Amino acid sequence: MPELPEVEALAAFLRERAVGHTVSRVEVSAISALKTFDPPVSAASGRTITDAGRRGKFLEIMLGEDLMLVTHLARAGWLHYRESFTSATPLKPGKSPIALRVRLDDGSGFDLTEAGTQKKLAVYLVKDPQSVPQIASLGPEPLGLTLDEFSALVRKQSGQIKGVLRNQQIIAGVGNAYSDEILHVAKLSPYALTGKLTDEQLKALYDAMLDTLTDAVNRSVGQKAATLKGEKKGGLRVHGRTGQPCPICGDTVREVSFADSSLQYCPTCQTGGKPLADRRLSKLLR
Repeated sequence: MPELPEVEALAAFLRERAVGHTVSRVEVSAISALKTFDPPVSAASGRTITDAGRRGKFLEIMLGEDLMLVTHLARAGWLHYRESFTSATPLKPGKSPIALRVRLDDGSGFDLTEAGTQKKLAVYLVKDPQSVPQIASLGPEPLGLTLDEFSALVRKQSGQIKGVLRNQQIIAGVGNAYSDEILHVAKLSPYALTGKLTDEQLKALYDAMLDTLTDAVNRSVGQKAATLKGEKKGGLRVHGRTGQPCPICGDTVREVSFADSSLQYCPTCQTGGKPLADRRLSKLLR
């Protein structure tokens, strides 16, 4: 899933490549992806792209002064920029992974695509992004928090720190991958309880969050949309690297699987050398 660094980089790419160009046509292939009907998508035609930005994991594309195309790429969505399209024929519903296409006045444009069978990519055409309920409920941006603000947010929560970092209503923009990375840098177990974290652990967590996200943003911004996924994967130390050696201590990176996701961690760096219980494996061993 694209998280804060990747969405920030996509926004920067669109600011460089698309701002100043006029939308000639918006084509919707996956009707389920379009979550708004007023204004209609036809209202985007003839509008000039004036800016692109990010809120949490939402990509925001400003059309003129009072209209915005907002998208959440979900787990399997992505933005593919095309310098030119091979055909002027409008998209046919349900015939490809393309959910929505934006054609620009110079012949370029971009596709919002989604792989897999779980169709969760969401697109909104709105006058005010706060009218999107998920945006209105977002917590603060992590890179704008002070240590005191971050500590207060975490201490208000009850539960495991992994879940708190991923909760968009608490802190916006951090997902499964970067929460694994942050916890690895902070040398904290993903199961650590927020109520038991010391001041020193909270500072380590805060510093790890800032360093991890800042580094990822710096590596991502300037990349083309087509290379961002590879850049993200290449920069991860534990997430998605089950069975590989930890780059810090050399221990084997372990995994805990859940119904629809998994987490990765290093036992030596994070859990005192003790592997965490994997509920999936526990069920198989009964």
